Amino acid sequence: MGGTPQAVEEEIRKLPLFKTEEAKGKVAFSLFSSSILVGICLIWAYRLSNLPTAGDRGRWLWIGMFFAELGFGFYWILTQALRWNLVRYYPLKFNLSQSSYKLPGVDIFVCTADPTVEPPTLVINTVLSAMSLNHPTEKLSVYISDDGGSQLTFYALLEASRFSKLWIPFCKKFNVEPRSPDAYFTHNFDLHEHTADAQQRLFIKEQYEDMIKRIEAVINKDSVPEELKNQHKGFSEWDSNVTKQNHQPIVQIIIDGRDTNAVDSDGCRLPTLVYMAREKRPDCLHHFKAGAMNALIRVSSEISNSAIILNLDCDMYANNADSIKEALCFFMDEERGHQIAFVQHPQKYNNITKNDLYGNSSPVLNKVELPGVGGYGSALYCGTGCFHRRTSLCGTKCSEEHKGLWNSETRKDDNRTVHELEEASKVLASCGFEKGTQWGKEMGLIYGCPVEDVVTGLAIQCRGWKSVYYNPDNTAFIGVAPPTLDIALVQFTRWSDGLFQIFLSKYCPFIYGHNKIKLGAQMGYCVYLLWAPSSLPLLYYAIALPFSLFQGIPLFPDIRSRWFIPFAYVFVSKNIYSLAEALIFGSTFKAWWNLQRMWVHRRTTSFFFAFIDCIVRQLGLSQTTFTLTAKVVTDDVSKMYQQEIMDFGSTSTMFTVISTLAMLNLFSLIGVVVKVFMGGLECKDMEKLVSQVVLCGLMVTVNGPVYEALFVRKDEGSIPGSVMFKSIVLASLACLIPL
Repeated sequence: MGGTPQAVEEEIRKLPLFKTEEAKGKVAFSLFSSSILVGICLIWAYRLSNLPTAGDRGRWLWIGMFFAELGFGFYWILTQALRWNLVRYYPLKFNLSQSSYKLPGVDIFVCTADPTVEPPTLVINTVLSAMSLNHPTEKLSVYISDDGGSQLTFYALLEASRFSKLWIPFCKKFNVEPRSPDAYFTHNFDLHEHTADAQQRLFIKEQYEDMIKRIEAVINKDSVPEELKNQHKGFSEWDSNVTKQNHQPIVQIIIDGRDTNAVDSDGCRLPTLVYMAREKRPDCLHHFKAGAMNALIRVSSEISNSAIILNLDCDMYANNADSIKEALCFFMDEERGHQIAFVQHPQKYNNITKNDLYGNSSPVLNKVELPGVGGYGSALYCGTGCFHRRTSLCGTKCSEEHKGLWNSETRKDDNRTVHELEEASKVLASCGFEKGTQWGKEMGLIYGCPVEDVVTGLAIQCRGWKSVYYNPDNTAFIGVAPPTLDIALVQFTRWSDGLFQIFLSKYCPFIYGHNKIKLGAQMGYCVYLLWAPSSLPLLYYAIALPFSLFQGIPLFPDIRSRWFIPFAYVFVSKNIYSLAEALIFGSTFKAWWNLQRMWVHRRTTSFFFAFIDCIVRQLGLSQTTFTLTAKVVTDDVSKMYQQEIMDFGSTSTMFTVISTLAMLNLFSLIGVVVKVFMGGLECKDMEKLVSQVVLCGLMVTVNGPVYEALFVRKDEGSIPGSVMFKSIVLASLACLIPL
């Protein structure tokens, strides 16, 4: 580059900071997709043209099959939007390093709600990983929202603040990844090294273990000893009247990043660290995580006011040390950066088994479906691992005014004391602050929905902003997946309930997003928003097919009929494509099969219960609730999970449904086999029932672990006797119902 320094600087600024690549094979996929659509239309035509006449046996079963296949078909059409415009994003970090732009400040939010379900030792690992990310420490602030208002969590954070003086310089010196101490020492530590560097690693490991022992000793006592309370003024906030649901706002600046004496062991400045427990009163709605996030937005605006916000769940630690730099490439791009409201990373986990037993981390979801929605500039906000532009979260609309503002410093730089900042922040974290304001409506995260993240992301996009789904090779953030079937199903119940609630509200993408986001994005959103009602077609199939098979009522065309071809083509080609896609993107056959099983279990339990709950709530018969997902389990349960043995050891209603459907299909299959051998079915009748036999056989195969838990296993993960009794009785009664 030639010319004056100013001209060179201008040329550097114009360098793109990220690039996009469209997926190949669009034409081939369009042809394949069109052929499936033709097959689906032929199936609908068959159902209508061969409708049994009034009084015919099985007429209502046939009508039900038509509506089920209508539901399957329309839902499949929605899913195609996820593959029409697949775009992948790549940051250009080198170009950012050449730019003369000042890096903006970053505020990191970590949310926790219960020290029992979310242990403080887990929380501080996330906090320490966030504090040690590669970003100028004077421009980095970490905030923890403790909705449990627990002095145990506060004590753990104090211990973490002291340990950070060793951990942060250690990470920078050795370029440590992951940046969570627990994850690093568990997976990357070699005791057999004897170099000077190894000795330093051993020293840091010992310091970390000593800290964990101190924290666990306090947790086991369920109270902080007086001698420890005297070490910090913050403990004075807790008295005998403070409870989880009833306490005053608490804001404590544990590390003041402005203080030149707040340095690590190498003499470098430490990032700001703030503890917040917003005010809770029994007579005030607190709006769950959305309320906590909005309080954090306000409190952080008073203390640091960074232009970029990263929010993390308390179990999702930083793995990629350069994750901030990569995200800034999208926000700071000269041409397109001003349009971007948030950058969403995938949710990945450190405890996924070899074949992903509970389908928690599908490669296709992370590499195809979510990037597919992001291809329309409308990536979903998933609630964690997401970088936000502060102004977009605060209700502003996208405009050219946001272009090139990075050199305008927004961080607070006042001379108020720590005490003054804390007192000013407490007002912003009080129950009454939001009354009469737009918080929870047009500002911050939106209230009234269990999945506040998705509806907030949609609202932001409808104000003109775009979003990016970024899936780096070096995973940015890693969390903990549900290690039991019960927890996994409860989690999906909450998600699908909240998502369907969005669809039924004014925020329905087809209405709220009309002429604001692209049609493909509207369809992509609805793939997830319609999880709950998508349960109905599959549940009908899971009941009607074995029931009709047991009764000898054919619901599919004869295998020699031409009408059989579209049924066979749609079923076989769709599943072959699904398997091939999974294998291409790094899954295994067994992982794909496990995921198919989980989709059956989710749709027949989680999604169906969510559908019922949401309809009941729409009728005003119940209110929104929020269930925390447990982050820790017993050693026996963990061992069972690692061995990929499904855990059914609960009397949950969901397990009763799963067992009943499994038994119903098994009884029907056995019944047909008995009839064939006893001569009760002629060959021509059997030909009409082949499709049902195959589908029931697949359901029996999918439910193999259920039968094992019912009749073979005797461990803690086997199905309880009461559940087995109910499922056998219900399945038997269903088979005996006359038609």
